[in-house]
Amino acid sequence: MASTSPRRLPRGRHALAPEEVARIQRERLCRAMAEVMSEKGYAATAVEDVLKHAGVSRQTFYRVFSSKQDCFLASFEMACSVSLDRMLVPAEGEDPLERCELALDHYLRTVAAELPFARLFLIEAFAAGPEAIRRRAGREAAMASALAGVLGVTDDGGRFTCRTVVSAICAMAAPPVARKDLDALHAVGPAMIAHVRRLWAAGAFGEGTGPRR
Repeated sequence: MASTSPRRLPRGRHALAPEEVARIQRERLCRAMAEVMSEKGYAATAVEDVLKHAGVSRQTFYRVFSSKQDCFLASFEMACSVSLDRMLVPAEGEDPLERCELALDHYLRTVAAELPFARLFLIEAFAAGPEAIRRRAGREAAMASALAGVLGVTDDGGRFTCRTVVSAICAMAAPPVARKDLDALHAVGPAMIAHVRRLWAAGAFGEGTGPRR
């Protein structure tokens, strides 16, 4: 997706079209929401905090969003676009475990580069109400399905193993993201890959995995 860094909106005859202005303001507010919450958490973040961080007026905020939660949910979807949709980029190679390793490494690097959005998905969604939790669960399920595709998993047991792996990655990444500890975050990757290899060797991903006979 395009960069969402705050930018000044041009004035005068070269001013942007209203639709483009609305898009920029929306992205600016979403990023501000994520960045403020990365410091204060969802419960302690007020609309006023977001306005100050984004440098926009209250009138502009309520022209774009109906409430703090509405802005959060839009920020959540942006977080998914920034981080989760890039988790499992197409990886070349015939070895499914090598593809998995590349995918997880790419995901954790993206998370490290976008810590505010990562925190929003991994941590703050649980404080933002049932709809945010529902969306998070849906995204986690999509990640598990994508991981199954990378590994070539087709049976129900293997898909369940993929779900447990994704849940473990999210759970292990959350504390380093909360602490902004990049070293600990990057350490999650090798540990998880080693675990995936053990599960693969044990046949936990279903048909086609486990020891060669």
